[in-house]
Amino acid sequence: MEAFFQSRQQKYKSPFGCIRQEEPCRVAVELKAEGKPAVYLIIEDDMGNRLRGIPMPYAETQDQKHSYECIFSISECGLYYYYFQVDDGTEKLLILKNRGQAAVNSGGKWQLTCFAKEYDTPKSFCGKVMYQIFPDRFYRSGQCDASDKLRPFSLHEKWSETPEYRPDAKGIIQNNDFFGGNLNGIIEKLPYLKNLGVEVLYLNPIFKAYSNHRYDTCDYKKIDPLLGTEQDFQRLAGQAHQMGMKLLLDGVFSHTGERSIYFDKYEEHGNLSACNHPDSPYRNWFQFDTKNPNGYHSWWGINTLPCTNEMDPGFLDYVIDSEDSVIAHWLRLGADGFRLDVADELPDEFIKRLHQRVKEIKPDALVLGEVWEDASYKISYSVRRRYFVDQELDATMNYPYKDAVIGFVQGTKSAEELAETVMSIAENYPKPVLDCVMNSLSTHDTMRILTVLGVENAPQRRSERAGYRMSEREYRSATEKLKLAAFLQFVLPGCPCIYYGDEAGMEGFEDPFNRGCFPWEQIDGSLFTFYQSLAKLKQEYSALQIGSIRLLFAENGVCCFERETEEEHLVFLVSVRDSYDCFLEHQPVTLGNAERQESRLVLEKYGYVLFRTD
Repeated sequence: MEAFFQSRQQKYKSPFGCIRQEEPCRVAVELKAEGKPAVYLIIEDDMGNRLRGIPMPYAETQDQKHSYECIFSISECGLYYYYFQVDDGTEKLLILKNRGQAAVNSGGKWQLTCFAKEYDTPKSFCGKVMYQIFPDRFYRSGQCDASDKLRPFSLHEKWSETPEYRPDAKGIIQNNDFFGGNLNGIIEKLPYLKNLGVEVLYLNPIFKAYSNHRYDTCDYKKIDPLLGTEQDFQRLAGQAHQMGMKLLLDGVFSHTGERSIYFDKYEEHGNLSACNHPDSPYRNWFQFDTKNPNGYHSWWGINTLPCTNEMDPGFLDYVIDSEDSVIAHWLRLGADGFRLDVADELPDEFIKRLHQRVKEIKPDALVLGEVWEDASYKISYSVRRRYFVDQELDATMNYPYKDAVIGFVQGTKSAEELAETVMSIAENYPKPVLDCVMNSLSTHDTMRILTVLGVENAPQRRSERAGYRMSEREYRSATEKLKLAAFLQFVLPGCPCIYYGDEAGMEGFEDPFNRGCFPWEQIDGSLFTFYQSLAKLKQEYSALQIGSIRLLFAENGVCCFERETEEEHLVFLVSVRDSYDCFLEHQPVTLGNAERQESRLVLEKYGYVLFRTD
């Protein structure tokens, strides 16, 4: 017996991917078999419990293939799996998923997410060009009043210096060296960002903290003194909005800093310290444990980052529920949403409650979660997460696309593997979510993309990595690869997010070398122009913003996809082969490392082309 089923083709499954509550879904399967056996669609929950066995009536026979089909719907949101059972009267066989194709008694099950019928994500974020800023390192304009800054700290004399990476005399890396980048600096550079094509600004934490990364929050309702004031924030939000840009803030709620006004380990703030006083009003906000070496739970064992008890009523009220909660405070001052740090370490109930509150205050605001894996079936702390089925997140940081794109460009992943990752995420994520995912090539948590693609023999010592700069040959090779990677970043579903300085040619290994200061005096003009052209493409074609995606083929280092809306039909082709020649009757919209020769198209290595067929 042979079986034929491809969940990514409308011939077999419609609609593609996730379905809404009570939405009719048609499924068909084809068999090459003697006679006409009975066929059933088997649906299970995410624990493997069989929920339904739906008979699939015989439909027709073509090319010696018997076709069976049925239409079903699901009323309860959740994560489901399905496969097919064939009963020919003598034995029962299973049709399973094996490398995306149907196989008899071999493989796994197809995934199916059912999400709320009324759920949607903000249209104003779909397919927009994002830009991530590490505030201390972007631009400094004037001086800020640092009298209220947590001490000790140091300010670098030169903008071009390397961030401090060495431990102090006690062996601790303090992360308390600053360059003075501030909110007024971002305001001053808004025209630059507008010219680049940026539509959404994502800022790493800006709230008062001790460290330069500011993930050790001291006060959720105050701007860090070195960044400016609340009035500066309002001015930034107002001017960004005037230029058509949204503003996304980093919300760090799984932990605070040990020197926060709430935990107050060293009793610096005049409050009743939660760390030292059992009767502190903040005591229940944290997870104290006498068996723990610190006496309290901390994020990944880092004692400067005490973990919060997110579901404590007092903490919930302060962060989410009260009239002037943290969420309400910043949304009303101009924020357009939040990126939730380590979302997989926040309880589902907390995220859902936060999402609901955000939408009450600003319905078109975005809630985006940091999740490094496929978020549709993510298990964290032995709990299956319900980010999409319970309307918790509008989007996630799309690391699977990042890893697949970089692997393809580097030659460590095949075209088939790139295609499988792209289409798996497209199949597993609700379409409204897919349109808003953040597609990055670099972040503050990863090496700079140029360094990843260009460095041939990375030094092992941190002292050598700190000052390492690529040779001209390495840089040239890196930019050639980067252009293909960035092209994919912009034409795939979701929001391409430029990590500040990637468009200028910044390099850097791991933290803190990936967090250097923006090189305003040494911007790679050709690279900037390239990113600018990609942003224009994304903004010009609705198919690149909200269009469906379909794989046309992937083989031998070449991938071809289509993006489509009712008005537009685009096709893009990428290649890492030394040379690829094909027939092309359409005029390219854009191409790189490629040449049009009458009706032929020749792609060199790292070549790409986008053309319109409608």
